[in-house]
Amino acid sequence: MAVPLKFLVDFALPPRCPVCGVITPEQNQFCAECWQKLQLLSEPACATCDLPLPYAAADGAQCAACLKSPPRHAGVKAVAAYGDVTREIALKLKHGGKIGLARMIARMLQRYARAIPDDAIITPVPLHWTRLWSRRYNQSALISAELARNSGHQHMPDLLQRTRRTRPLGGLSARERAAMVKGAFQIRAACKNLVKGRAIVLVDDVYTSGATTDACVNILRKAGATSVTIFCWARVLPDALEHSLD
Repeated sequence: MAVPLKFLVDFALPPRCPVCGVITPEQNQFCAECWQKLQLLSEPACATCDLPLPYAAADGAQCAACLKSPPRHAGVKAVAAYGDVTREIALKLKHGGKIGLARMIARMLQRYARAIPDDAIITPVPLHWTRLWSRRYNQSALISAELARNSGHQHMPDLLQRTRRTRPLGGLSARERAAMVKGAFQIRAACKNLVKGRAIVLVDDVYTSGATTDACVNILRKAGATSVTIFCWARVLPDALEHSLD
Protein backbone atom coordinates (compact mmCIF):
# COMPACT_ATOMS: atom_id res chain seq x y z
CA MET A 1 0.00 0.00 0.00
CA ALA A 2 1.32 3.45 -0.92
CA VAL A 3 2.43 5.59 1.98
CA PRO A 4 0.84 9.08 1.93
CA LEU A 5 3.33 11.76 0.90
CA LYS A 6 2.39 13.99 3.86
CA PHE A 7 3.28 11.16 6.26
CA LEU A 8 6.70 10.77 4.67
CA VAL A 9 7.34 14.53 4.73
CA ASP A 10 6.22 14.85 8.33
CA PHE A 11 8.39 11.90 9.32
CA ALA A 12 11.48 13.39 7.69
CA LEU A 13 10.70 17.03 8.47
CA PRO A 14 8.17 17.09 11.31
CA PRO A 15 6.09 20.25 11.80
CA ARG A 16 7.53 22.53 14.45
CA CYS A 17 6.35 25.46 16.53
CA PRO A 18 7.30 28.61 14.61
CA VAL A 19 8.66 30.21 17.78
CA CYS A 20 10.62 27.61 19.73
CA GLY A 21 10.95 24.72 17.26
CA VAL A 22 9.18 22.07 19.35
CA ILE A 23 7.49 19.39 17.23
CA THR A 24 3.77 20.10 16.77
CA PRO A 25 0.85 18.25 15.10
CA GLU A 26 0.59 20.73 12.20
CA GLN A 27 2.88 23.12 10.35
CA ASN A 28 2.93 26.70 11.72
CA GLN A 29 1.04 25.64 14.84
CA PHE A 30 2.16 26.93 18.22
CA CYS A 31 3.20 24.55 20.95
CA ALA A 32 1.17 24.75 24.17
CA GLU A 33 3.82 26.79 26.00
CA CYS A 34 4.19 29.44 23.27
CA TRP A 35 0.42 29.59 22.74
CA GLN A 36 -0.07 30.41 26.42
CA LYS A 37 2.39 33.29 26.07
CA LEU A 38 0.29 34.90 23.33
CA GLN A 39 -1.91 37.74 24.55
CA LEU A 40 -4.78 37.40 22.10
CA LEU A 41 -6.83 40.56 21.73
CA SER A 42 -10.57 40.47 22.15
CA GLU A 43 -13.50 42.21 23.84
CA PRO A 44 -13.97 44.43 25.74
CA ALA A 45 -12.40 46.99 23.44
CA CYS A 46 -12.78 50.59 22.36
CA ALA A 47 -15.62 50.90 19.85
CA THR A 48 -13.54 53.28 17.73
CA CYS A 49 -9.95 51.97 17.65
CA ASP A 50 -10.32 48.42 19.09
CA LEU A 51 -7.82 49.10 21.89
CA PRO A 52 -8.47 46.54 24.66
CA LEU A 53 -10.23 48.04 27.66
CA PRO A 54 -9.37 46.89 31.20
CA TYR A 55 -13.03 46.62 32.17
CA ALA A 56 -16.36 45.46 30.79
CA ALA A 57 -17.99 48.40 29.04
CA ALA A 58 -21.27 49.26 27.41
CA ASP A 59 -21.62 49.11 23.65
CA GLY A 60 -20.01 52.14 22.04
CA ALA A 61 -17.55 52.78 24.87
CA GLN A 62 -14.38 54.57 23.76
CA CYS A 63 -10.87 54.75 25.15
CA ALA A 64 -9.56 58.08 26.45
CA ALA A 65 -7.44 58.71 23.36
CA CYS A 66 -10.41 58.36 20.99
CA LEU A 67 -12.62 60.55 23.20
CA LYS A 68 -9.95 63.24 23.03
CA SER A 69 -9.09 62.89 19.34
CA PRO A 70 -10.97 60.30 17.21
CA PRO A 71 -8.71 58.65 14.60
CA ARG A 72 -9.45 58.77 10.90
CA HIS A 73 -9.18 54.99 10.61
CA ALA A 74 -12.12 52.68 11.36
CA GLY A 75 -10.34 50.44 13.85
CA VAL A 76 -7.24 48.29 14.32
CA LYS A 77 -7.93 44.56 14.07
CA ALA A 78 -4.90 42.84 15.61
CA VAL A 79 -4.45 39.17 16.43
CA ALA A 80 -2.37 39.69 19.58
CA ALA A 81 -0.50 42.21 21.70
CA TYR A 82 3.13 42.80 20.79
CA GLY A 83 5.41 40.71 23.00
CA ASP A 84 8.17 38.12 22.87
CA VAL A 85 6.19 35.58 20.83
CA THR A 86 4.61 37.99 18.37
CA ARG A 87 7.93 39.79 17.93
CA GLU A 88 9.66 36.50 17.07
CA ILE A 89 7.01 35.70 14.47
CA ALA A 90 7.23 39.19 12.95
CA LEU A 91 11.02 39.02 12.68
CA LYS A 92 11.01 35.54 11.14
CA LEU A 93 8.49 36.63 8.54
CA LYS A 94 10.11 40.00 7.86
CA HIS A 95 13.80 39.09 7.87
CA GLY A 96 14.02 35.32 8.24
CA GLY A 97 12.38 34.25 4.99
CA LYS A 98 9.65 32.29 6.78
CA ILE A 99 6.98 33.39 4.32
CA GLY A 100 4.63 30.55 5.33
CA LEU A 101 3.95 32.51 8.50
CA ALA A 102 1.92 34.98 6.42
CA ARG A 103 -0.61 32.21 5.83
CA MET A 104 -0.82 31.51 9.56
CA ILE A 105 -1.32 35.20 10.37
CA ALA A 106 -4.03 35.61 7.72
CA ARG A 107 -5.78 32.53 9.05
CA MET A 108 -5.80 34.01 12.56
CA LEU A 109 -7.03 37.36 11.21
CA GLN A 110 -9.95 35.59 9.59
CA ARG A 111 -11.93 35.93 12.82
CA TYR A 112 -12.33 39.61 11.90
CA ALA A 113 -13.61 38.84 8.39
CA ARG A 114 -17.16 39.85 9.33
CA ALA A 115 -15.84 43.40 9.84
CA ILE A 116 -14.77 43.65 6.18
CA PRO A 117 -17.41 45.41 4.03
CA ASP A 118 -18.53 43.51 0.94
CA ASP A 119 -17.04 46.08 -1.44
CA ALA A 120 -13.73 46.41 0.40
CA ILE A 121 -10.33 46.52 -1.26
CA ILE A 122 -7.55 44.82 0.68
CA THR A 123 -4.11 46.38 0.29
CA PRO A 124 -0.80 46.31 2.19
CA VAL A 125 1.34 49.10 3.58
CA PRO A 126 3.97 49.38 0.82
CA LEU A 127 7.74 49.16 1.05
CA HIS A 128 10.07 51.56 -0.73
CA TRP A 129 11.47 49.87 -3.84
CA THR A 130 14.99 49.81 -2.38
CA ARG A 131 13.82 47.84 0.67
CA LEU A 132 11.72 45.57 -1.51
CA TRP A 133 14.77 44.91 -3.67
CA SER A 134 16.95 43.95 -0.71
CA ARG A 135 14.28 42.00 1.19
CA ARG A 136 12.79 40.32 -1.91
CA TYR A 137 9.21 40.56 -0.65
CA ASN A 138 6.85 42.76 1.34
CA GLN A 139 5.71 40.81 4.40
CA SER A 140 2.51 42.88 4.66
CA ALA A 141 1.66 42.08 1.04
CA LEU A 142 2.03 38.36 1.73
CA ILE A 143 -0.44 38.66 4.61
CA SER A 144 -2.88 40.79 2.60
CA ALA A 145 -2.84 38.35 -0.32
CA GLU A 146 -3.73 35.45 1.97
CA LEU A 147 -6.39 37.49 3.77
CA ALA A 148 -8.00 38.45 0.46
CA ARG A 149 -7.91 34.86 -0.76
CA ASN A 150 -9.50 33.57 2.45
CA SER A 151 -12.18 36.25 2.62
CA GLY A 152 -12.95 36.51 -1.10
CA HIS A 153 -12.33 40.26 -1.29
CA GLN A 154 -10.48 42.21 -3.97
CA HIS A 155 -6.73 42.41 -3.44
CA MET A 156 -4.74 45.36 -4.79
CA PRO A 157 -1.11 44.95 -3.69
CA ASP A 158 0.02 48.03 -5.65
CA LEU A 159 -2.71 50.47 -4.64
CA LEU A 160 -0.25 52.48 -2.54
CA GLN A 161 3.37 53.28 -3.19
CA ARG A 162 6.12 54.62 -0.97
CA THR A 163 7.63 57.65 -2.65
CA ARG A 164 10.71 57.99 -0.49
CA ARG A 165 12.70 55.80 1.83
CA THR A 166 12.49 56.63 5.53
CA ARG A 167 14.77 55.56 8.36
CA PRO A 168 13.49 52.94 10.84
CA LEU A 169 11.09 54.56 13.32
CA GLY A 170 12.33 52.74 16.42
CA GLY A 171 13.50 55.10 19.14
CA LEU A 172 11.67 58.13 17.73
CA SER A 173 8.94 60.01 19.59
CA ALA A 174 5.38 59.92 18.28
CA ARG A 175 5.80 63.41 16.81
CA GLU A 176 9.10 62.46 15.15
CA ARG A 177 7.55 59.31 13.69
CA ALA A 178 4.68 61.29 12.19
CA ALA A 179 7.09 63.85 10.70
CA MET A 180 9.29 61.09 9.28
CA VAL A 181 6.50 59.48 7.22
CA LYS A 182 4.65 62.64 6.24
CA GLY A 183 4.38 62.74 2.46
CA ALA A 184 6.08 59.36 2.09
CA PHE A 185 3.08 57.62 0.47
CA GLN A 186 0.81 58.15 -2.46
CA ILE A 187 -1.90 56.34 -4.37
CA ARG A 188 -0.77 55.04 -7.74
CA ALA A 189 -2.18 57.24 -10.47
CA ALA A 190 -3.87 54.31 -12.22
CA CYS A 191 -5.71 53.39 -9.01
CA LYS A 192 -7.02 56.76 -7.81
CA ASN A 193 -10.44 56.38 -9.38
CA LEU A 194 -10.89 52.97 -7.76
CA VAL A 195 -10.66 54.27 -4.20
CA LYS A 196 -13.54 56.75 -4.17
CA GLY A 197 -16.61 55.32 -2.47
CA ARG A 198 -14.86 52.09 -1.43
CA ALA A 199 -13.93 50.69 1.96
CA ILE A 200 -10.25 49.84 2.37
CA VAL A 201 -8.60 47.20 4.55
CA LEU A 202 -4.99 48.27 5.12
CA VAL A 203 -2.70 45.40 6.15
CA ASP A 204 0.52 45.71 8.15
CA ASP A 205 2.55 43.29 10.23
CA VAL A 206 2.93 45.30 13.45
CA TYR A 207 0.97 48.36 14.57
CA THR A 208 3.21 50.47 16.82
CA SER A 209 2.40 54.18 17.17
CA GLY A 210 0.20 54.27 14.07
CA ALA A 211 2.37 56.87 12.32
CA THR A 212 2.90 54.81 9.16
CA THR A 213 -0.68 53.60 8.84
CA ASP A 214 -2.04 57.08 9.68
CA ALA A 215 -0.08 58.50 6.75
CA CYS A 216 -1.64 55.88 4.47
CA VAL A 217 -5.12 56.36 5.95
CA ASN A 218 -4.99 60.11 5.39
CA ILE A 219 -4.28 59.87 1.67
CA LEU A 220 -6.87 57.11 1.19
CA ARG A 221 -9.55 59.15 2.94
CA LYS A 222 -8.60 62.26 0.93
CA ALA A 223 -9.05 60.17 -2.23
CA GLY A 224 -12.61 59.35 -1.18
CA ALA A 225 -12.36 56.02 0.65
CA THR A 226 -15.46 55.61 2.84
CA SER A 227 -13.46 53.90 5.59
CA VAL A 228 -10.01 52.46 6.23
CA THR A 229 -9.66 49.58 8.70
CA ILE A 230 -6.22 48.35 9.72
CA PHE A 231 -5.55 44.60 9.98
CA CYS A 232 -2.29 43.47 11.56
CA TRP A 233 -0.54 40.60 13.30
CA ALA A 234 0.45 42.40 16.50
CA ARG A 235 -0.34 45.67 18.22
CA VAL A 236 1.89 47.50 20.67
CA LEU A 237 -0.31 48.40 23.63
CA PRO A 238 -0.05 51.85 25.27
CA ASP A 239 2.20 50.95 28.24
CA ALA A 240 4.70 49.21 25.98
CA LEU A 241 4.42 52.02 23.41
CA GLU A 242 5.30 54.69 25.96
CA HIS A 243 8.38 52.68 26.92
CA SER A 244 9.42 52.20 23.27
CA LEU A 245 9.11 55.95 22.57
CA ASP A 246 11.21 57.05 25.55
